[in-house]
Amino acid sequence: MDDKLYALRHSTAHVLASAVMEILPGTKFGFGPAIEDGFYYDFELPRPLTPDDLPVIEARMKAIIAGKHAFARAELAIDAARQQFANQPFKVEQINALASGEIDEHGNAGAPSTSSGRGATSVSTYTHDKFVDLCRGPHVANTREIPGDAFKLLSIAGAYWRGSEKNPMLTRVYGTVFATKAELDEHLWRLEEAKKRDHRKLGRELNLFYFSDDIGPGLPLFAPRGEIVRYLMETYVREVQTRYGYQHVWTGHMVKEDLYRKSGHYDNYQDAMFPPMQDDELVLRLKPMNCPSHMTLYNEIGRHSYREFPLRFAEFATLYRYEKRGELSGLTRVRALTQDDCHVFCTEDQIESEFTRALNLIREILNTYAFRDYKVRLSLRGATGKYVQDDEKWDKATNALRASLDANNVEYFVAEGEAAFYGPKADFIARDVLGREWQLSTIQVDFIQPARLGCEYVAEDGSMKTPVLIHRAVTGSTERFLGVLIEHFAGAFPVWLAPVQVMLVPIADRHLEYARQVAAQLRDLGLRVEIDERADRMNAKIRDATL
Repeated sequence: MDDKLYALRHSTAHVLASAVMEILPGTKFGFGPAIEDGFYYDFELPRPLTPDDLPVIEARMKAIIAGKHAFARAELAIDAARQQFANQPFKVEQINALASGEIDEHGNAGAPSTSSGRGATSVSTYTHDKFVDLCRGPHVANTREIPGDAFKLLSIAGAYWRGSEKNPMLTRVYGTVFATKAELDEHLWRLEEAKKRDHRKLGRELNLFYFSDDIGPGLPLFAPRGEIVRYLMETYVREVQTRYGYQHVWTGHMVKEDLYRKSGHYDNYQDAMFPPMQDDELVLRLKPMNCPSHMTLYNEIGRHSYREFPLRFAEFATLYRYEKRGELSGLTRVRALTQDDCHVFCTEDQIESEFTRALNLIREILNTYAFRDYKVRLSLRGATGKYVQDDEKWDKATNALRASLDANNVEYFVAEGEAAFYGPKADFIARDVLGREWQLSTIQVDFIQPARLGCEYVAEDGSMKTPVLIHRAVTGSTERFLGVLIEHFAGAFPVWLAPVQVMLVPIADRHLEYARQVAAQLRDLGLRVEIDERADRMNAKIRDATL
């Protein structure tokens, strides 16, 4: 998002807040940021909002916009700010957090905004008309710079204050704004098209997968047609991986908790693990990731030599992650997922060649699925976060990953704070046909975990050394990738992936026997065939088969 669009959306969020405050006196307001596709504002309201309220709020916003009110910045001392927002508890909480140094002006924790480390001594506000908000900007000069025909309120949702379930639930109003009405119309078309392509809707209509309250949230059930697609997806990746020299292994569903303590996953991912299972003094966990299991397998196989390297383990493993209910979303966020995971044990000298191999494999597979527009994010550790403290190994891993990207002429952008706790990543972010971005594939360089789990090999000089571990996933998870594919293709899969490749439509019952003979011949040729034996008219059968 460029600076002008950011300021436009931020300013429109303020206009939204002022309109709601006028229409519903007594409203308490939280945050109202610009986001990738628009803006939102969070409120504690005297009554619930309904979709019928949105046109009323929009009308009031247009009147405010027409008033050509300037966005005026002011600087207030902390005590003056507390007095200014005395009737707004969420703003007072924010002011106190800034003053104590608990957060900085960007909302980052533990980063005092003054050199003395005592926290902020003043805050900035922006006023338009009679509305004043605690805000660091930026904004447009005045409300008339917001095009009255190029904004729209989109939806109402619930959101916890500061994103914590321990805090009050607020009402979040989403909207969007663009520089021109034409851009808004195109965006609204994309939103409508996205609704039509929603994989949750199409998955049920196409009889691919279901969710049941009897099974539990985030645990999909795949019907025969859906399982066929899963099988085809996994078989294709397996065949390509085998051609690229990967060996497939299997490491089960449960692991001793102690292994995750050794690897560092327990400290960093404990909240994402399902509760432990106790077997006398043995504590087991459902497996949330594969890397510790693959390193354990490496150790169990026996003594390794540099002559074996690179050693590539791949696995389609079902993993279990205790995602929060509010974050579950169809197949794209589940609690049981099947990951096409791979771990390459290699020497430092082999990092670049193995990166190239993984890169070529990823390119081939994404191209097959018609994802040809993608970019690469180099995800590095940030100043804060649960990163293993070993600067030397981090520098080696980061430099090796950068060198591999540069050697392959891969354009990339850097994202601080997005690394795994054990090393940097090259994440592949693809655009679908609607221009939406999905993080799909990843290649990660890890100098840390193999040492933690005691992985060694005999080097060329006879000494014992620790291998480098390259983590790699192509589709990420079968479930999430399938959800993305359904929306990418709008349910109309390419023929090789279609669960039903041929539908036979008998005109009358007397043609059924012949249709069955044709189906048998087509199945012998390896085609996936169904017969519509319903008593409906032929035209209705053709329509249903087309859909």
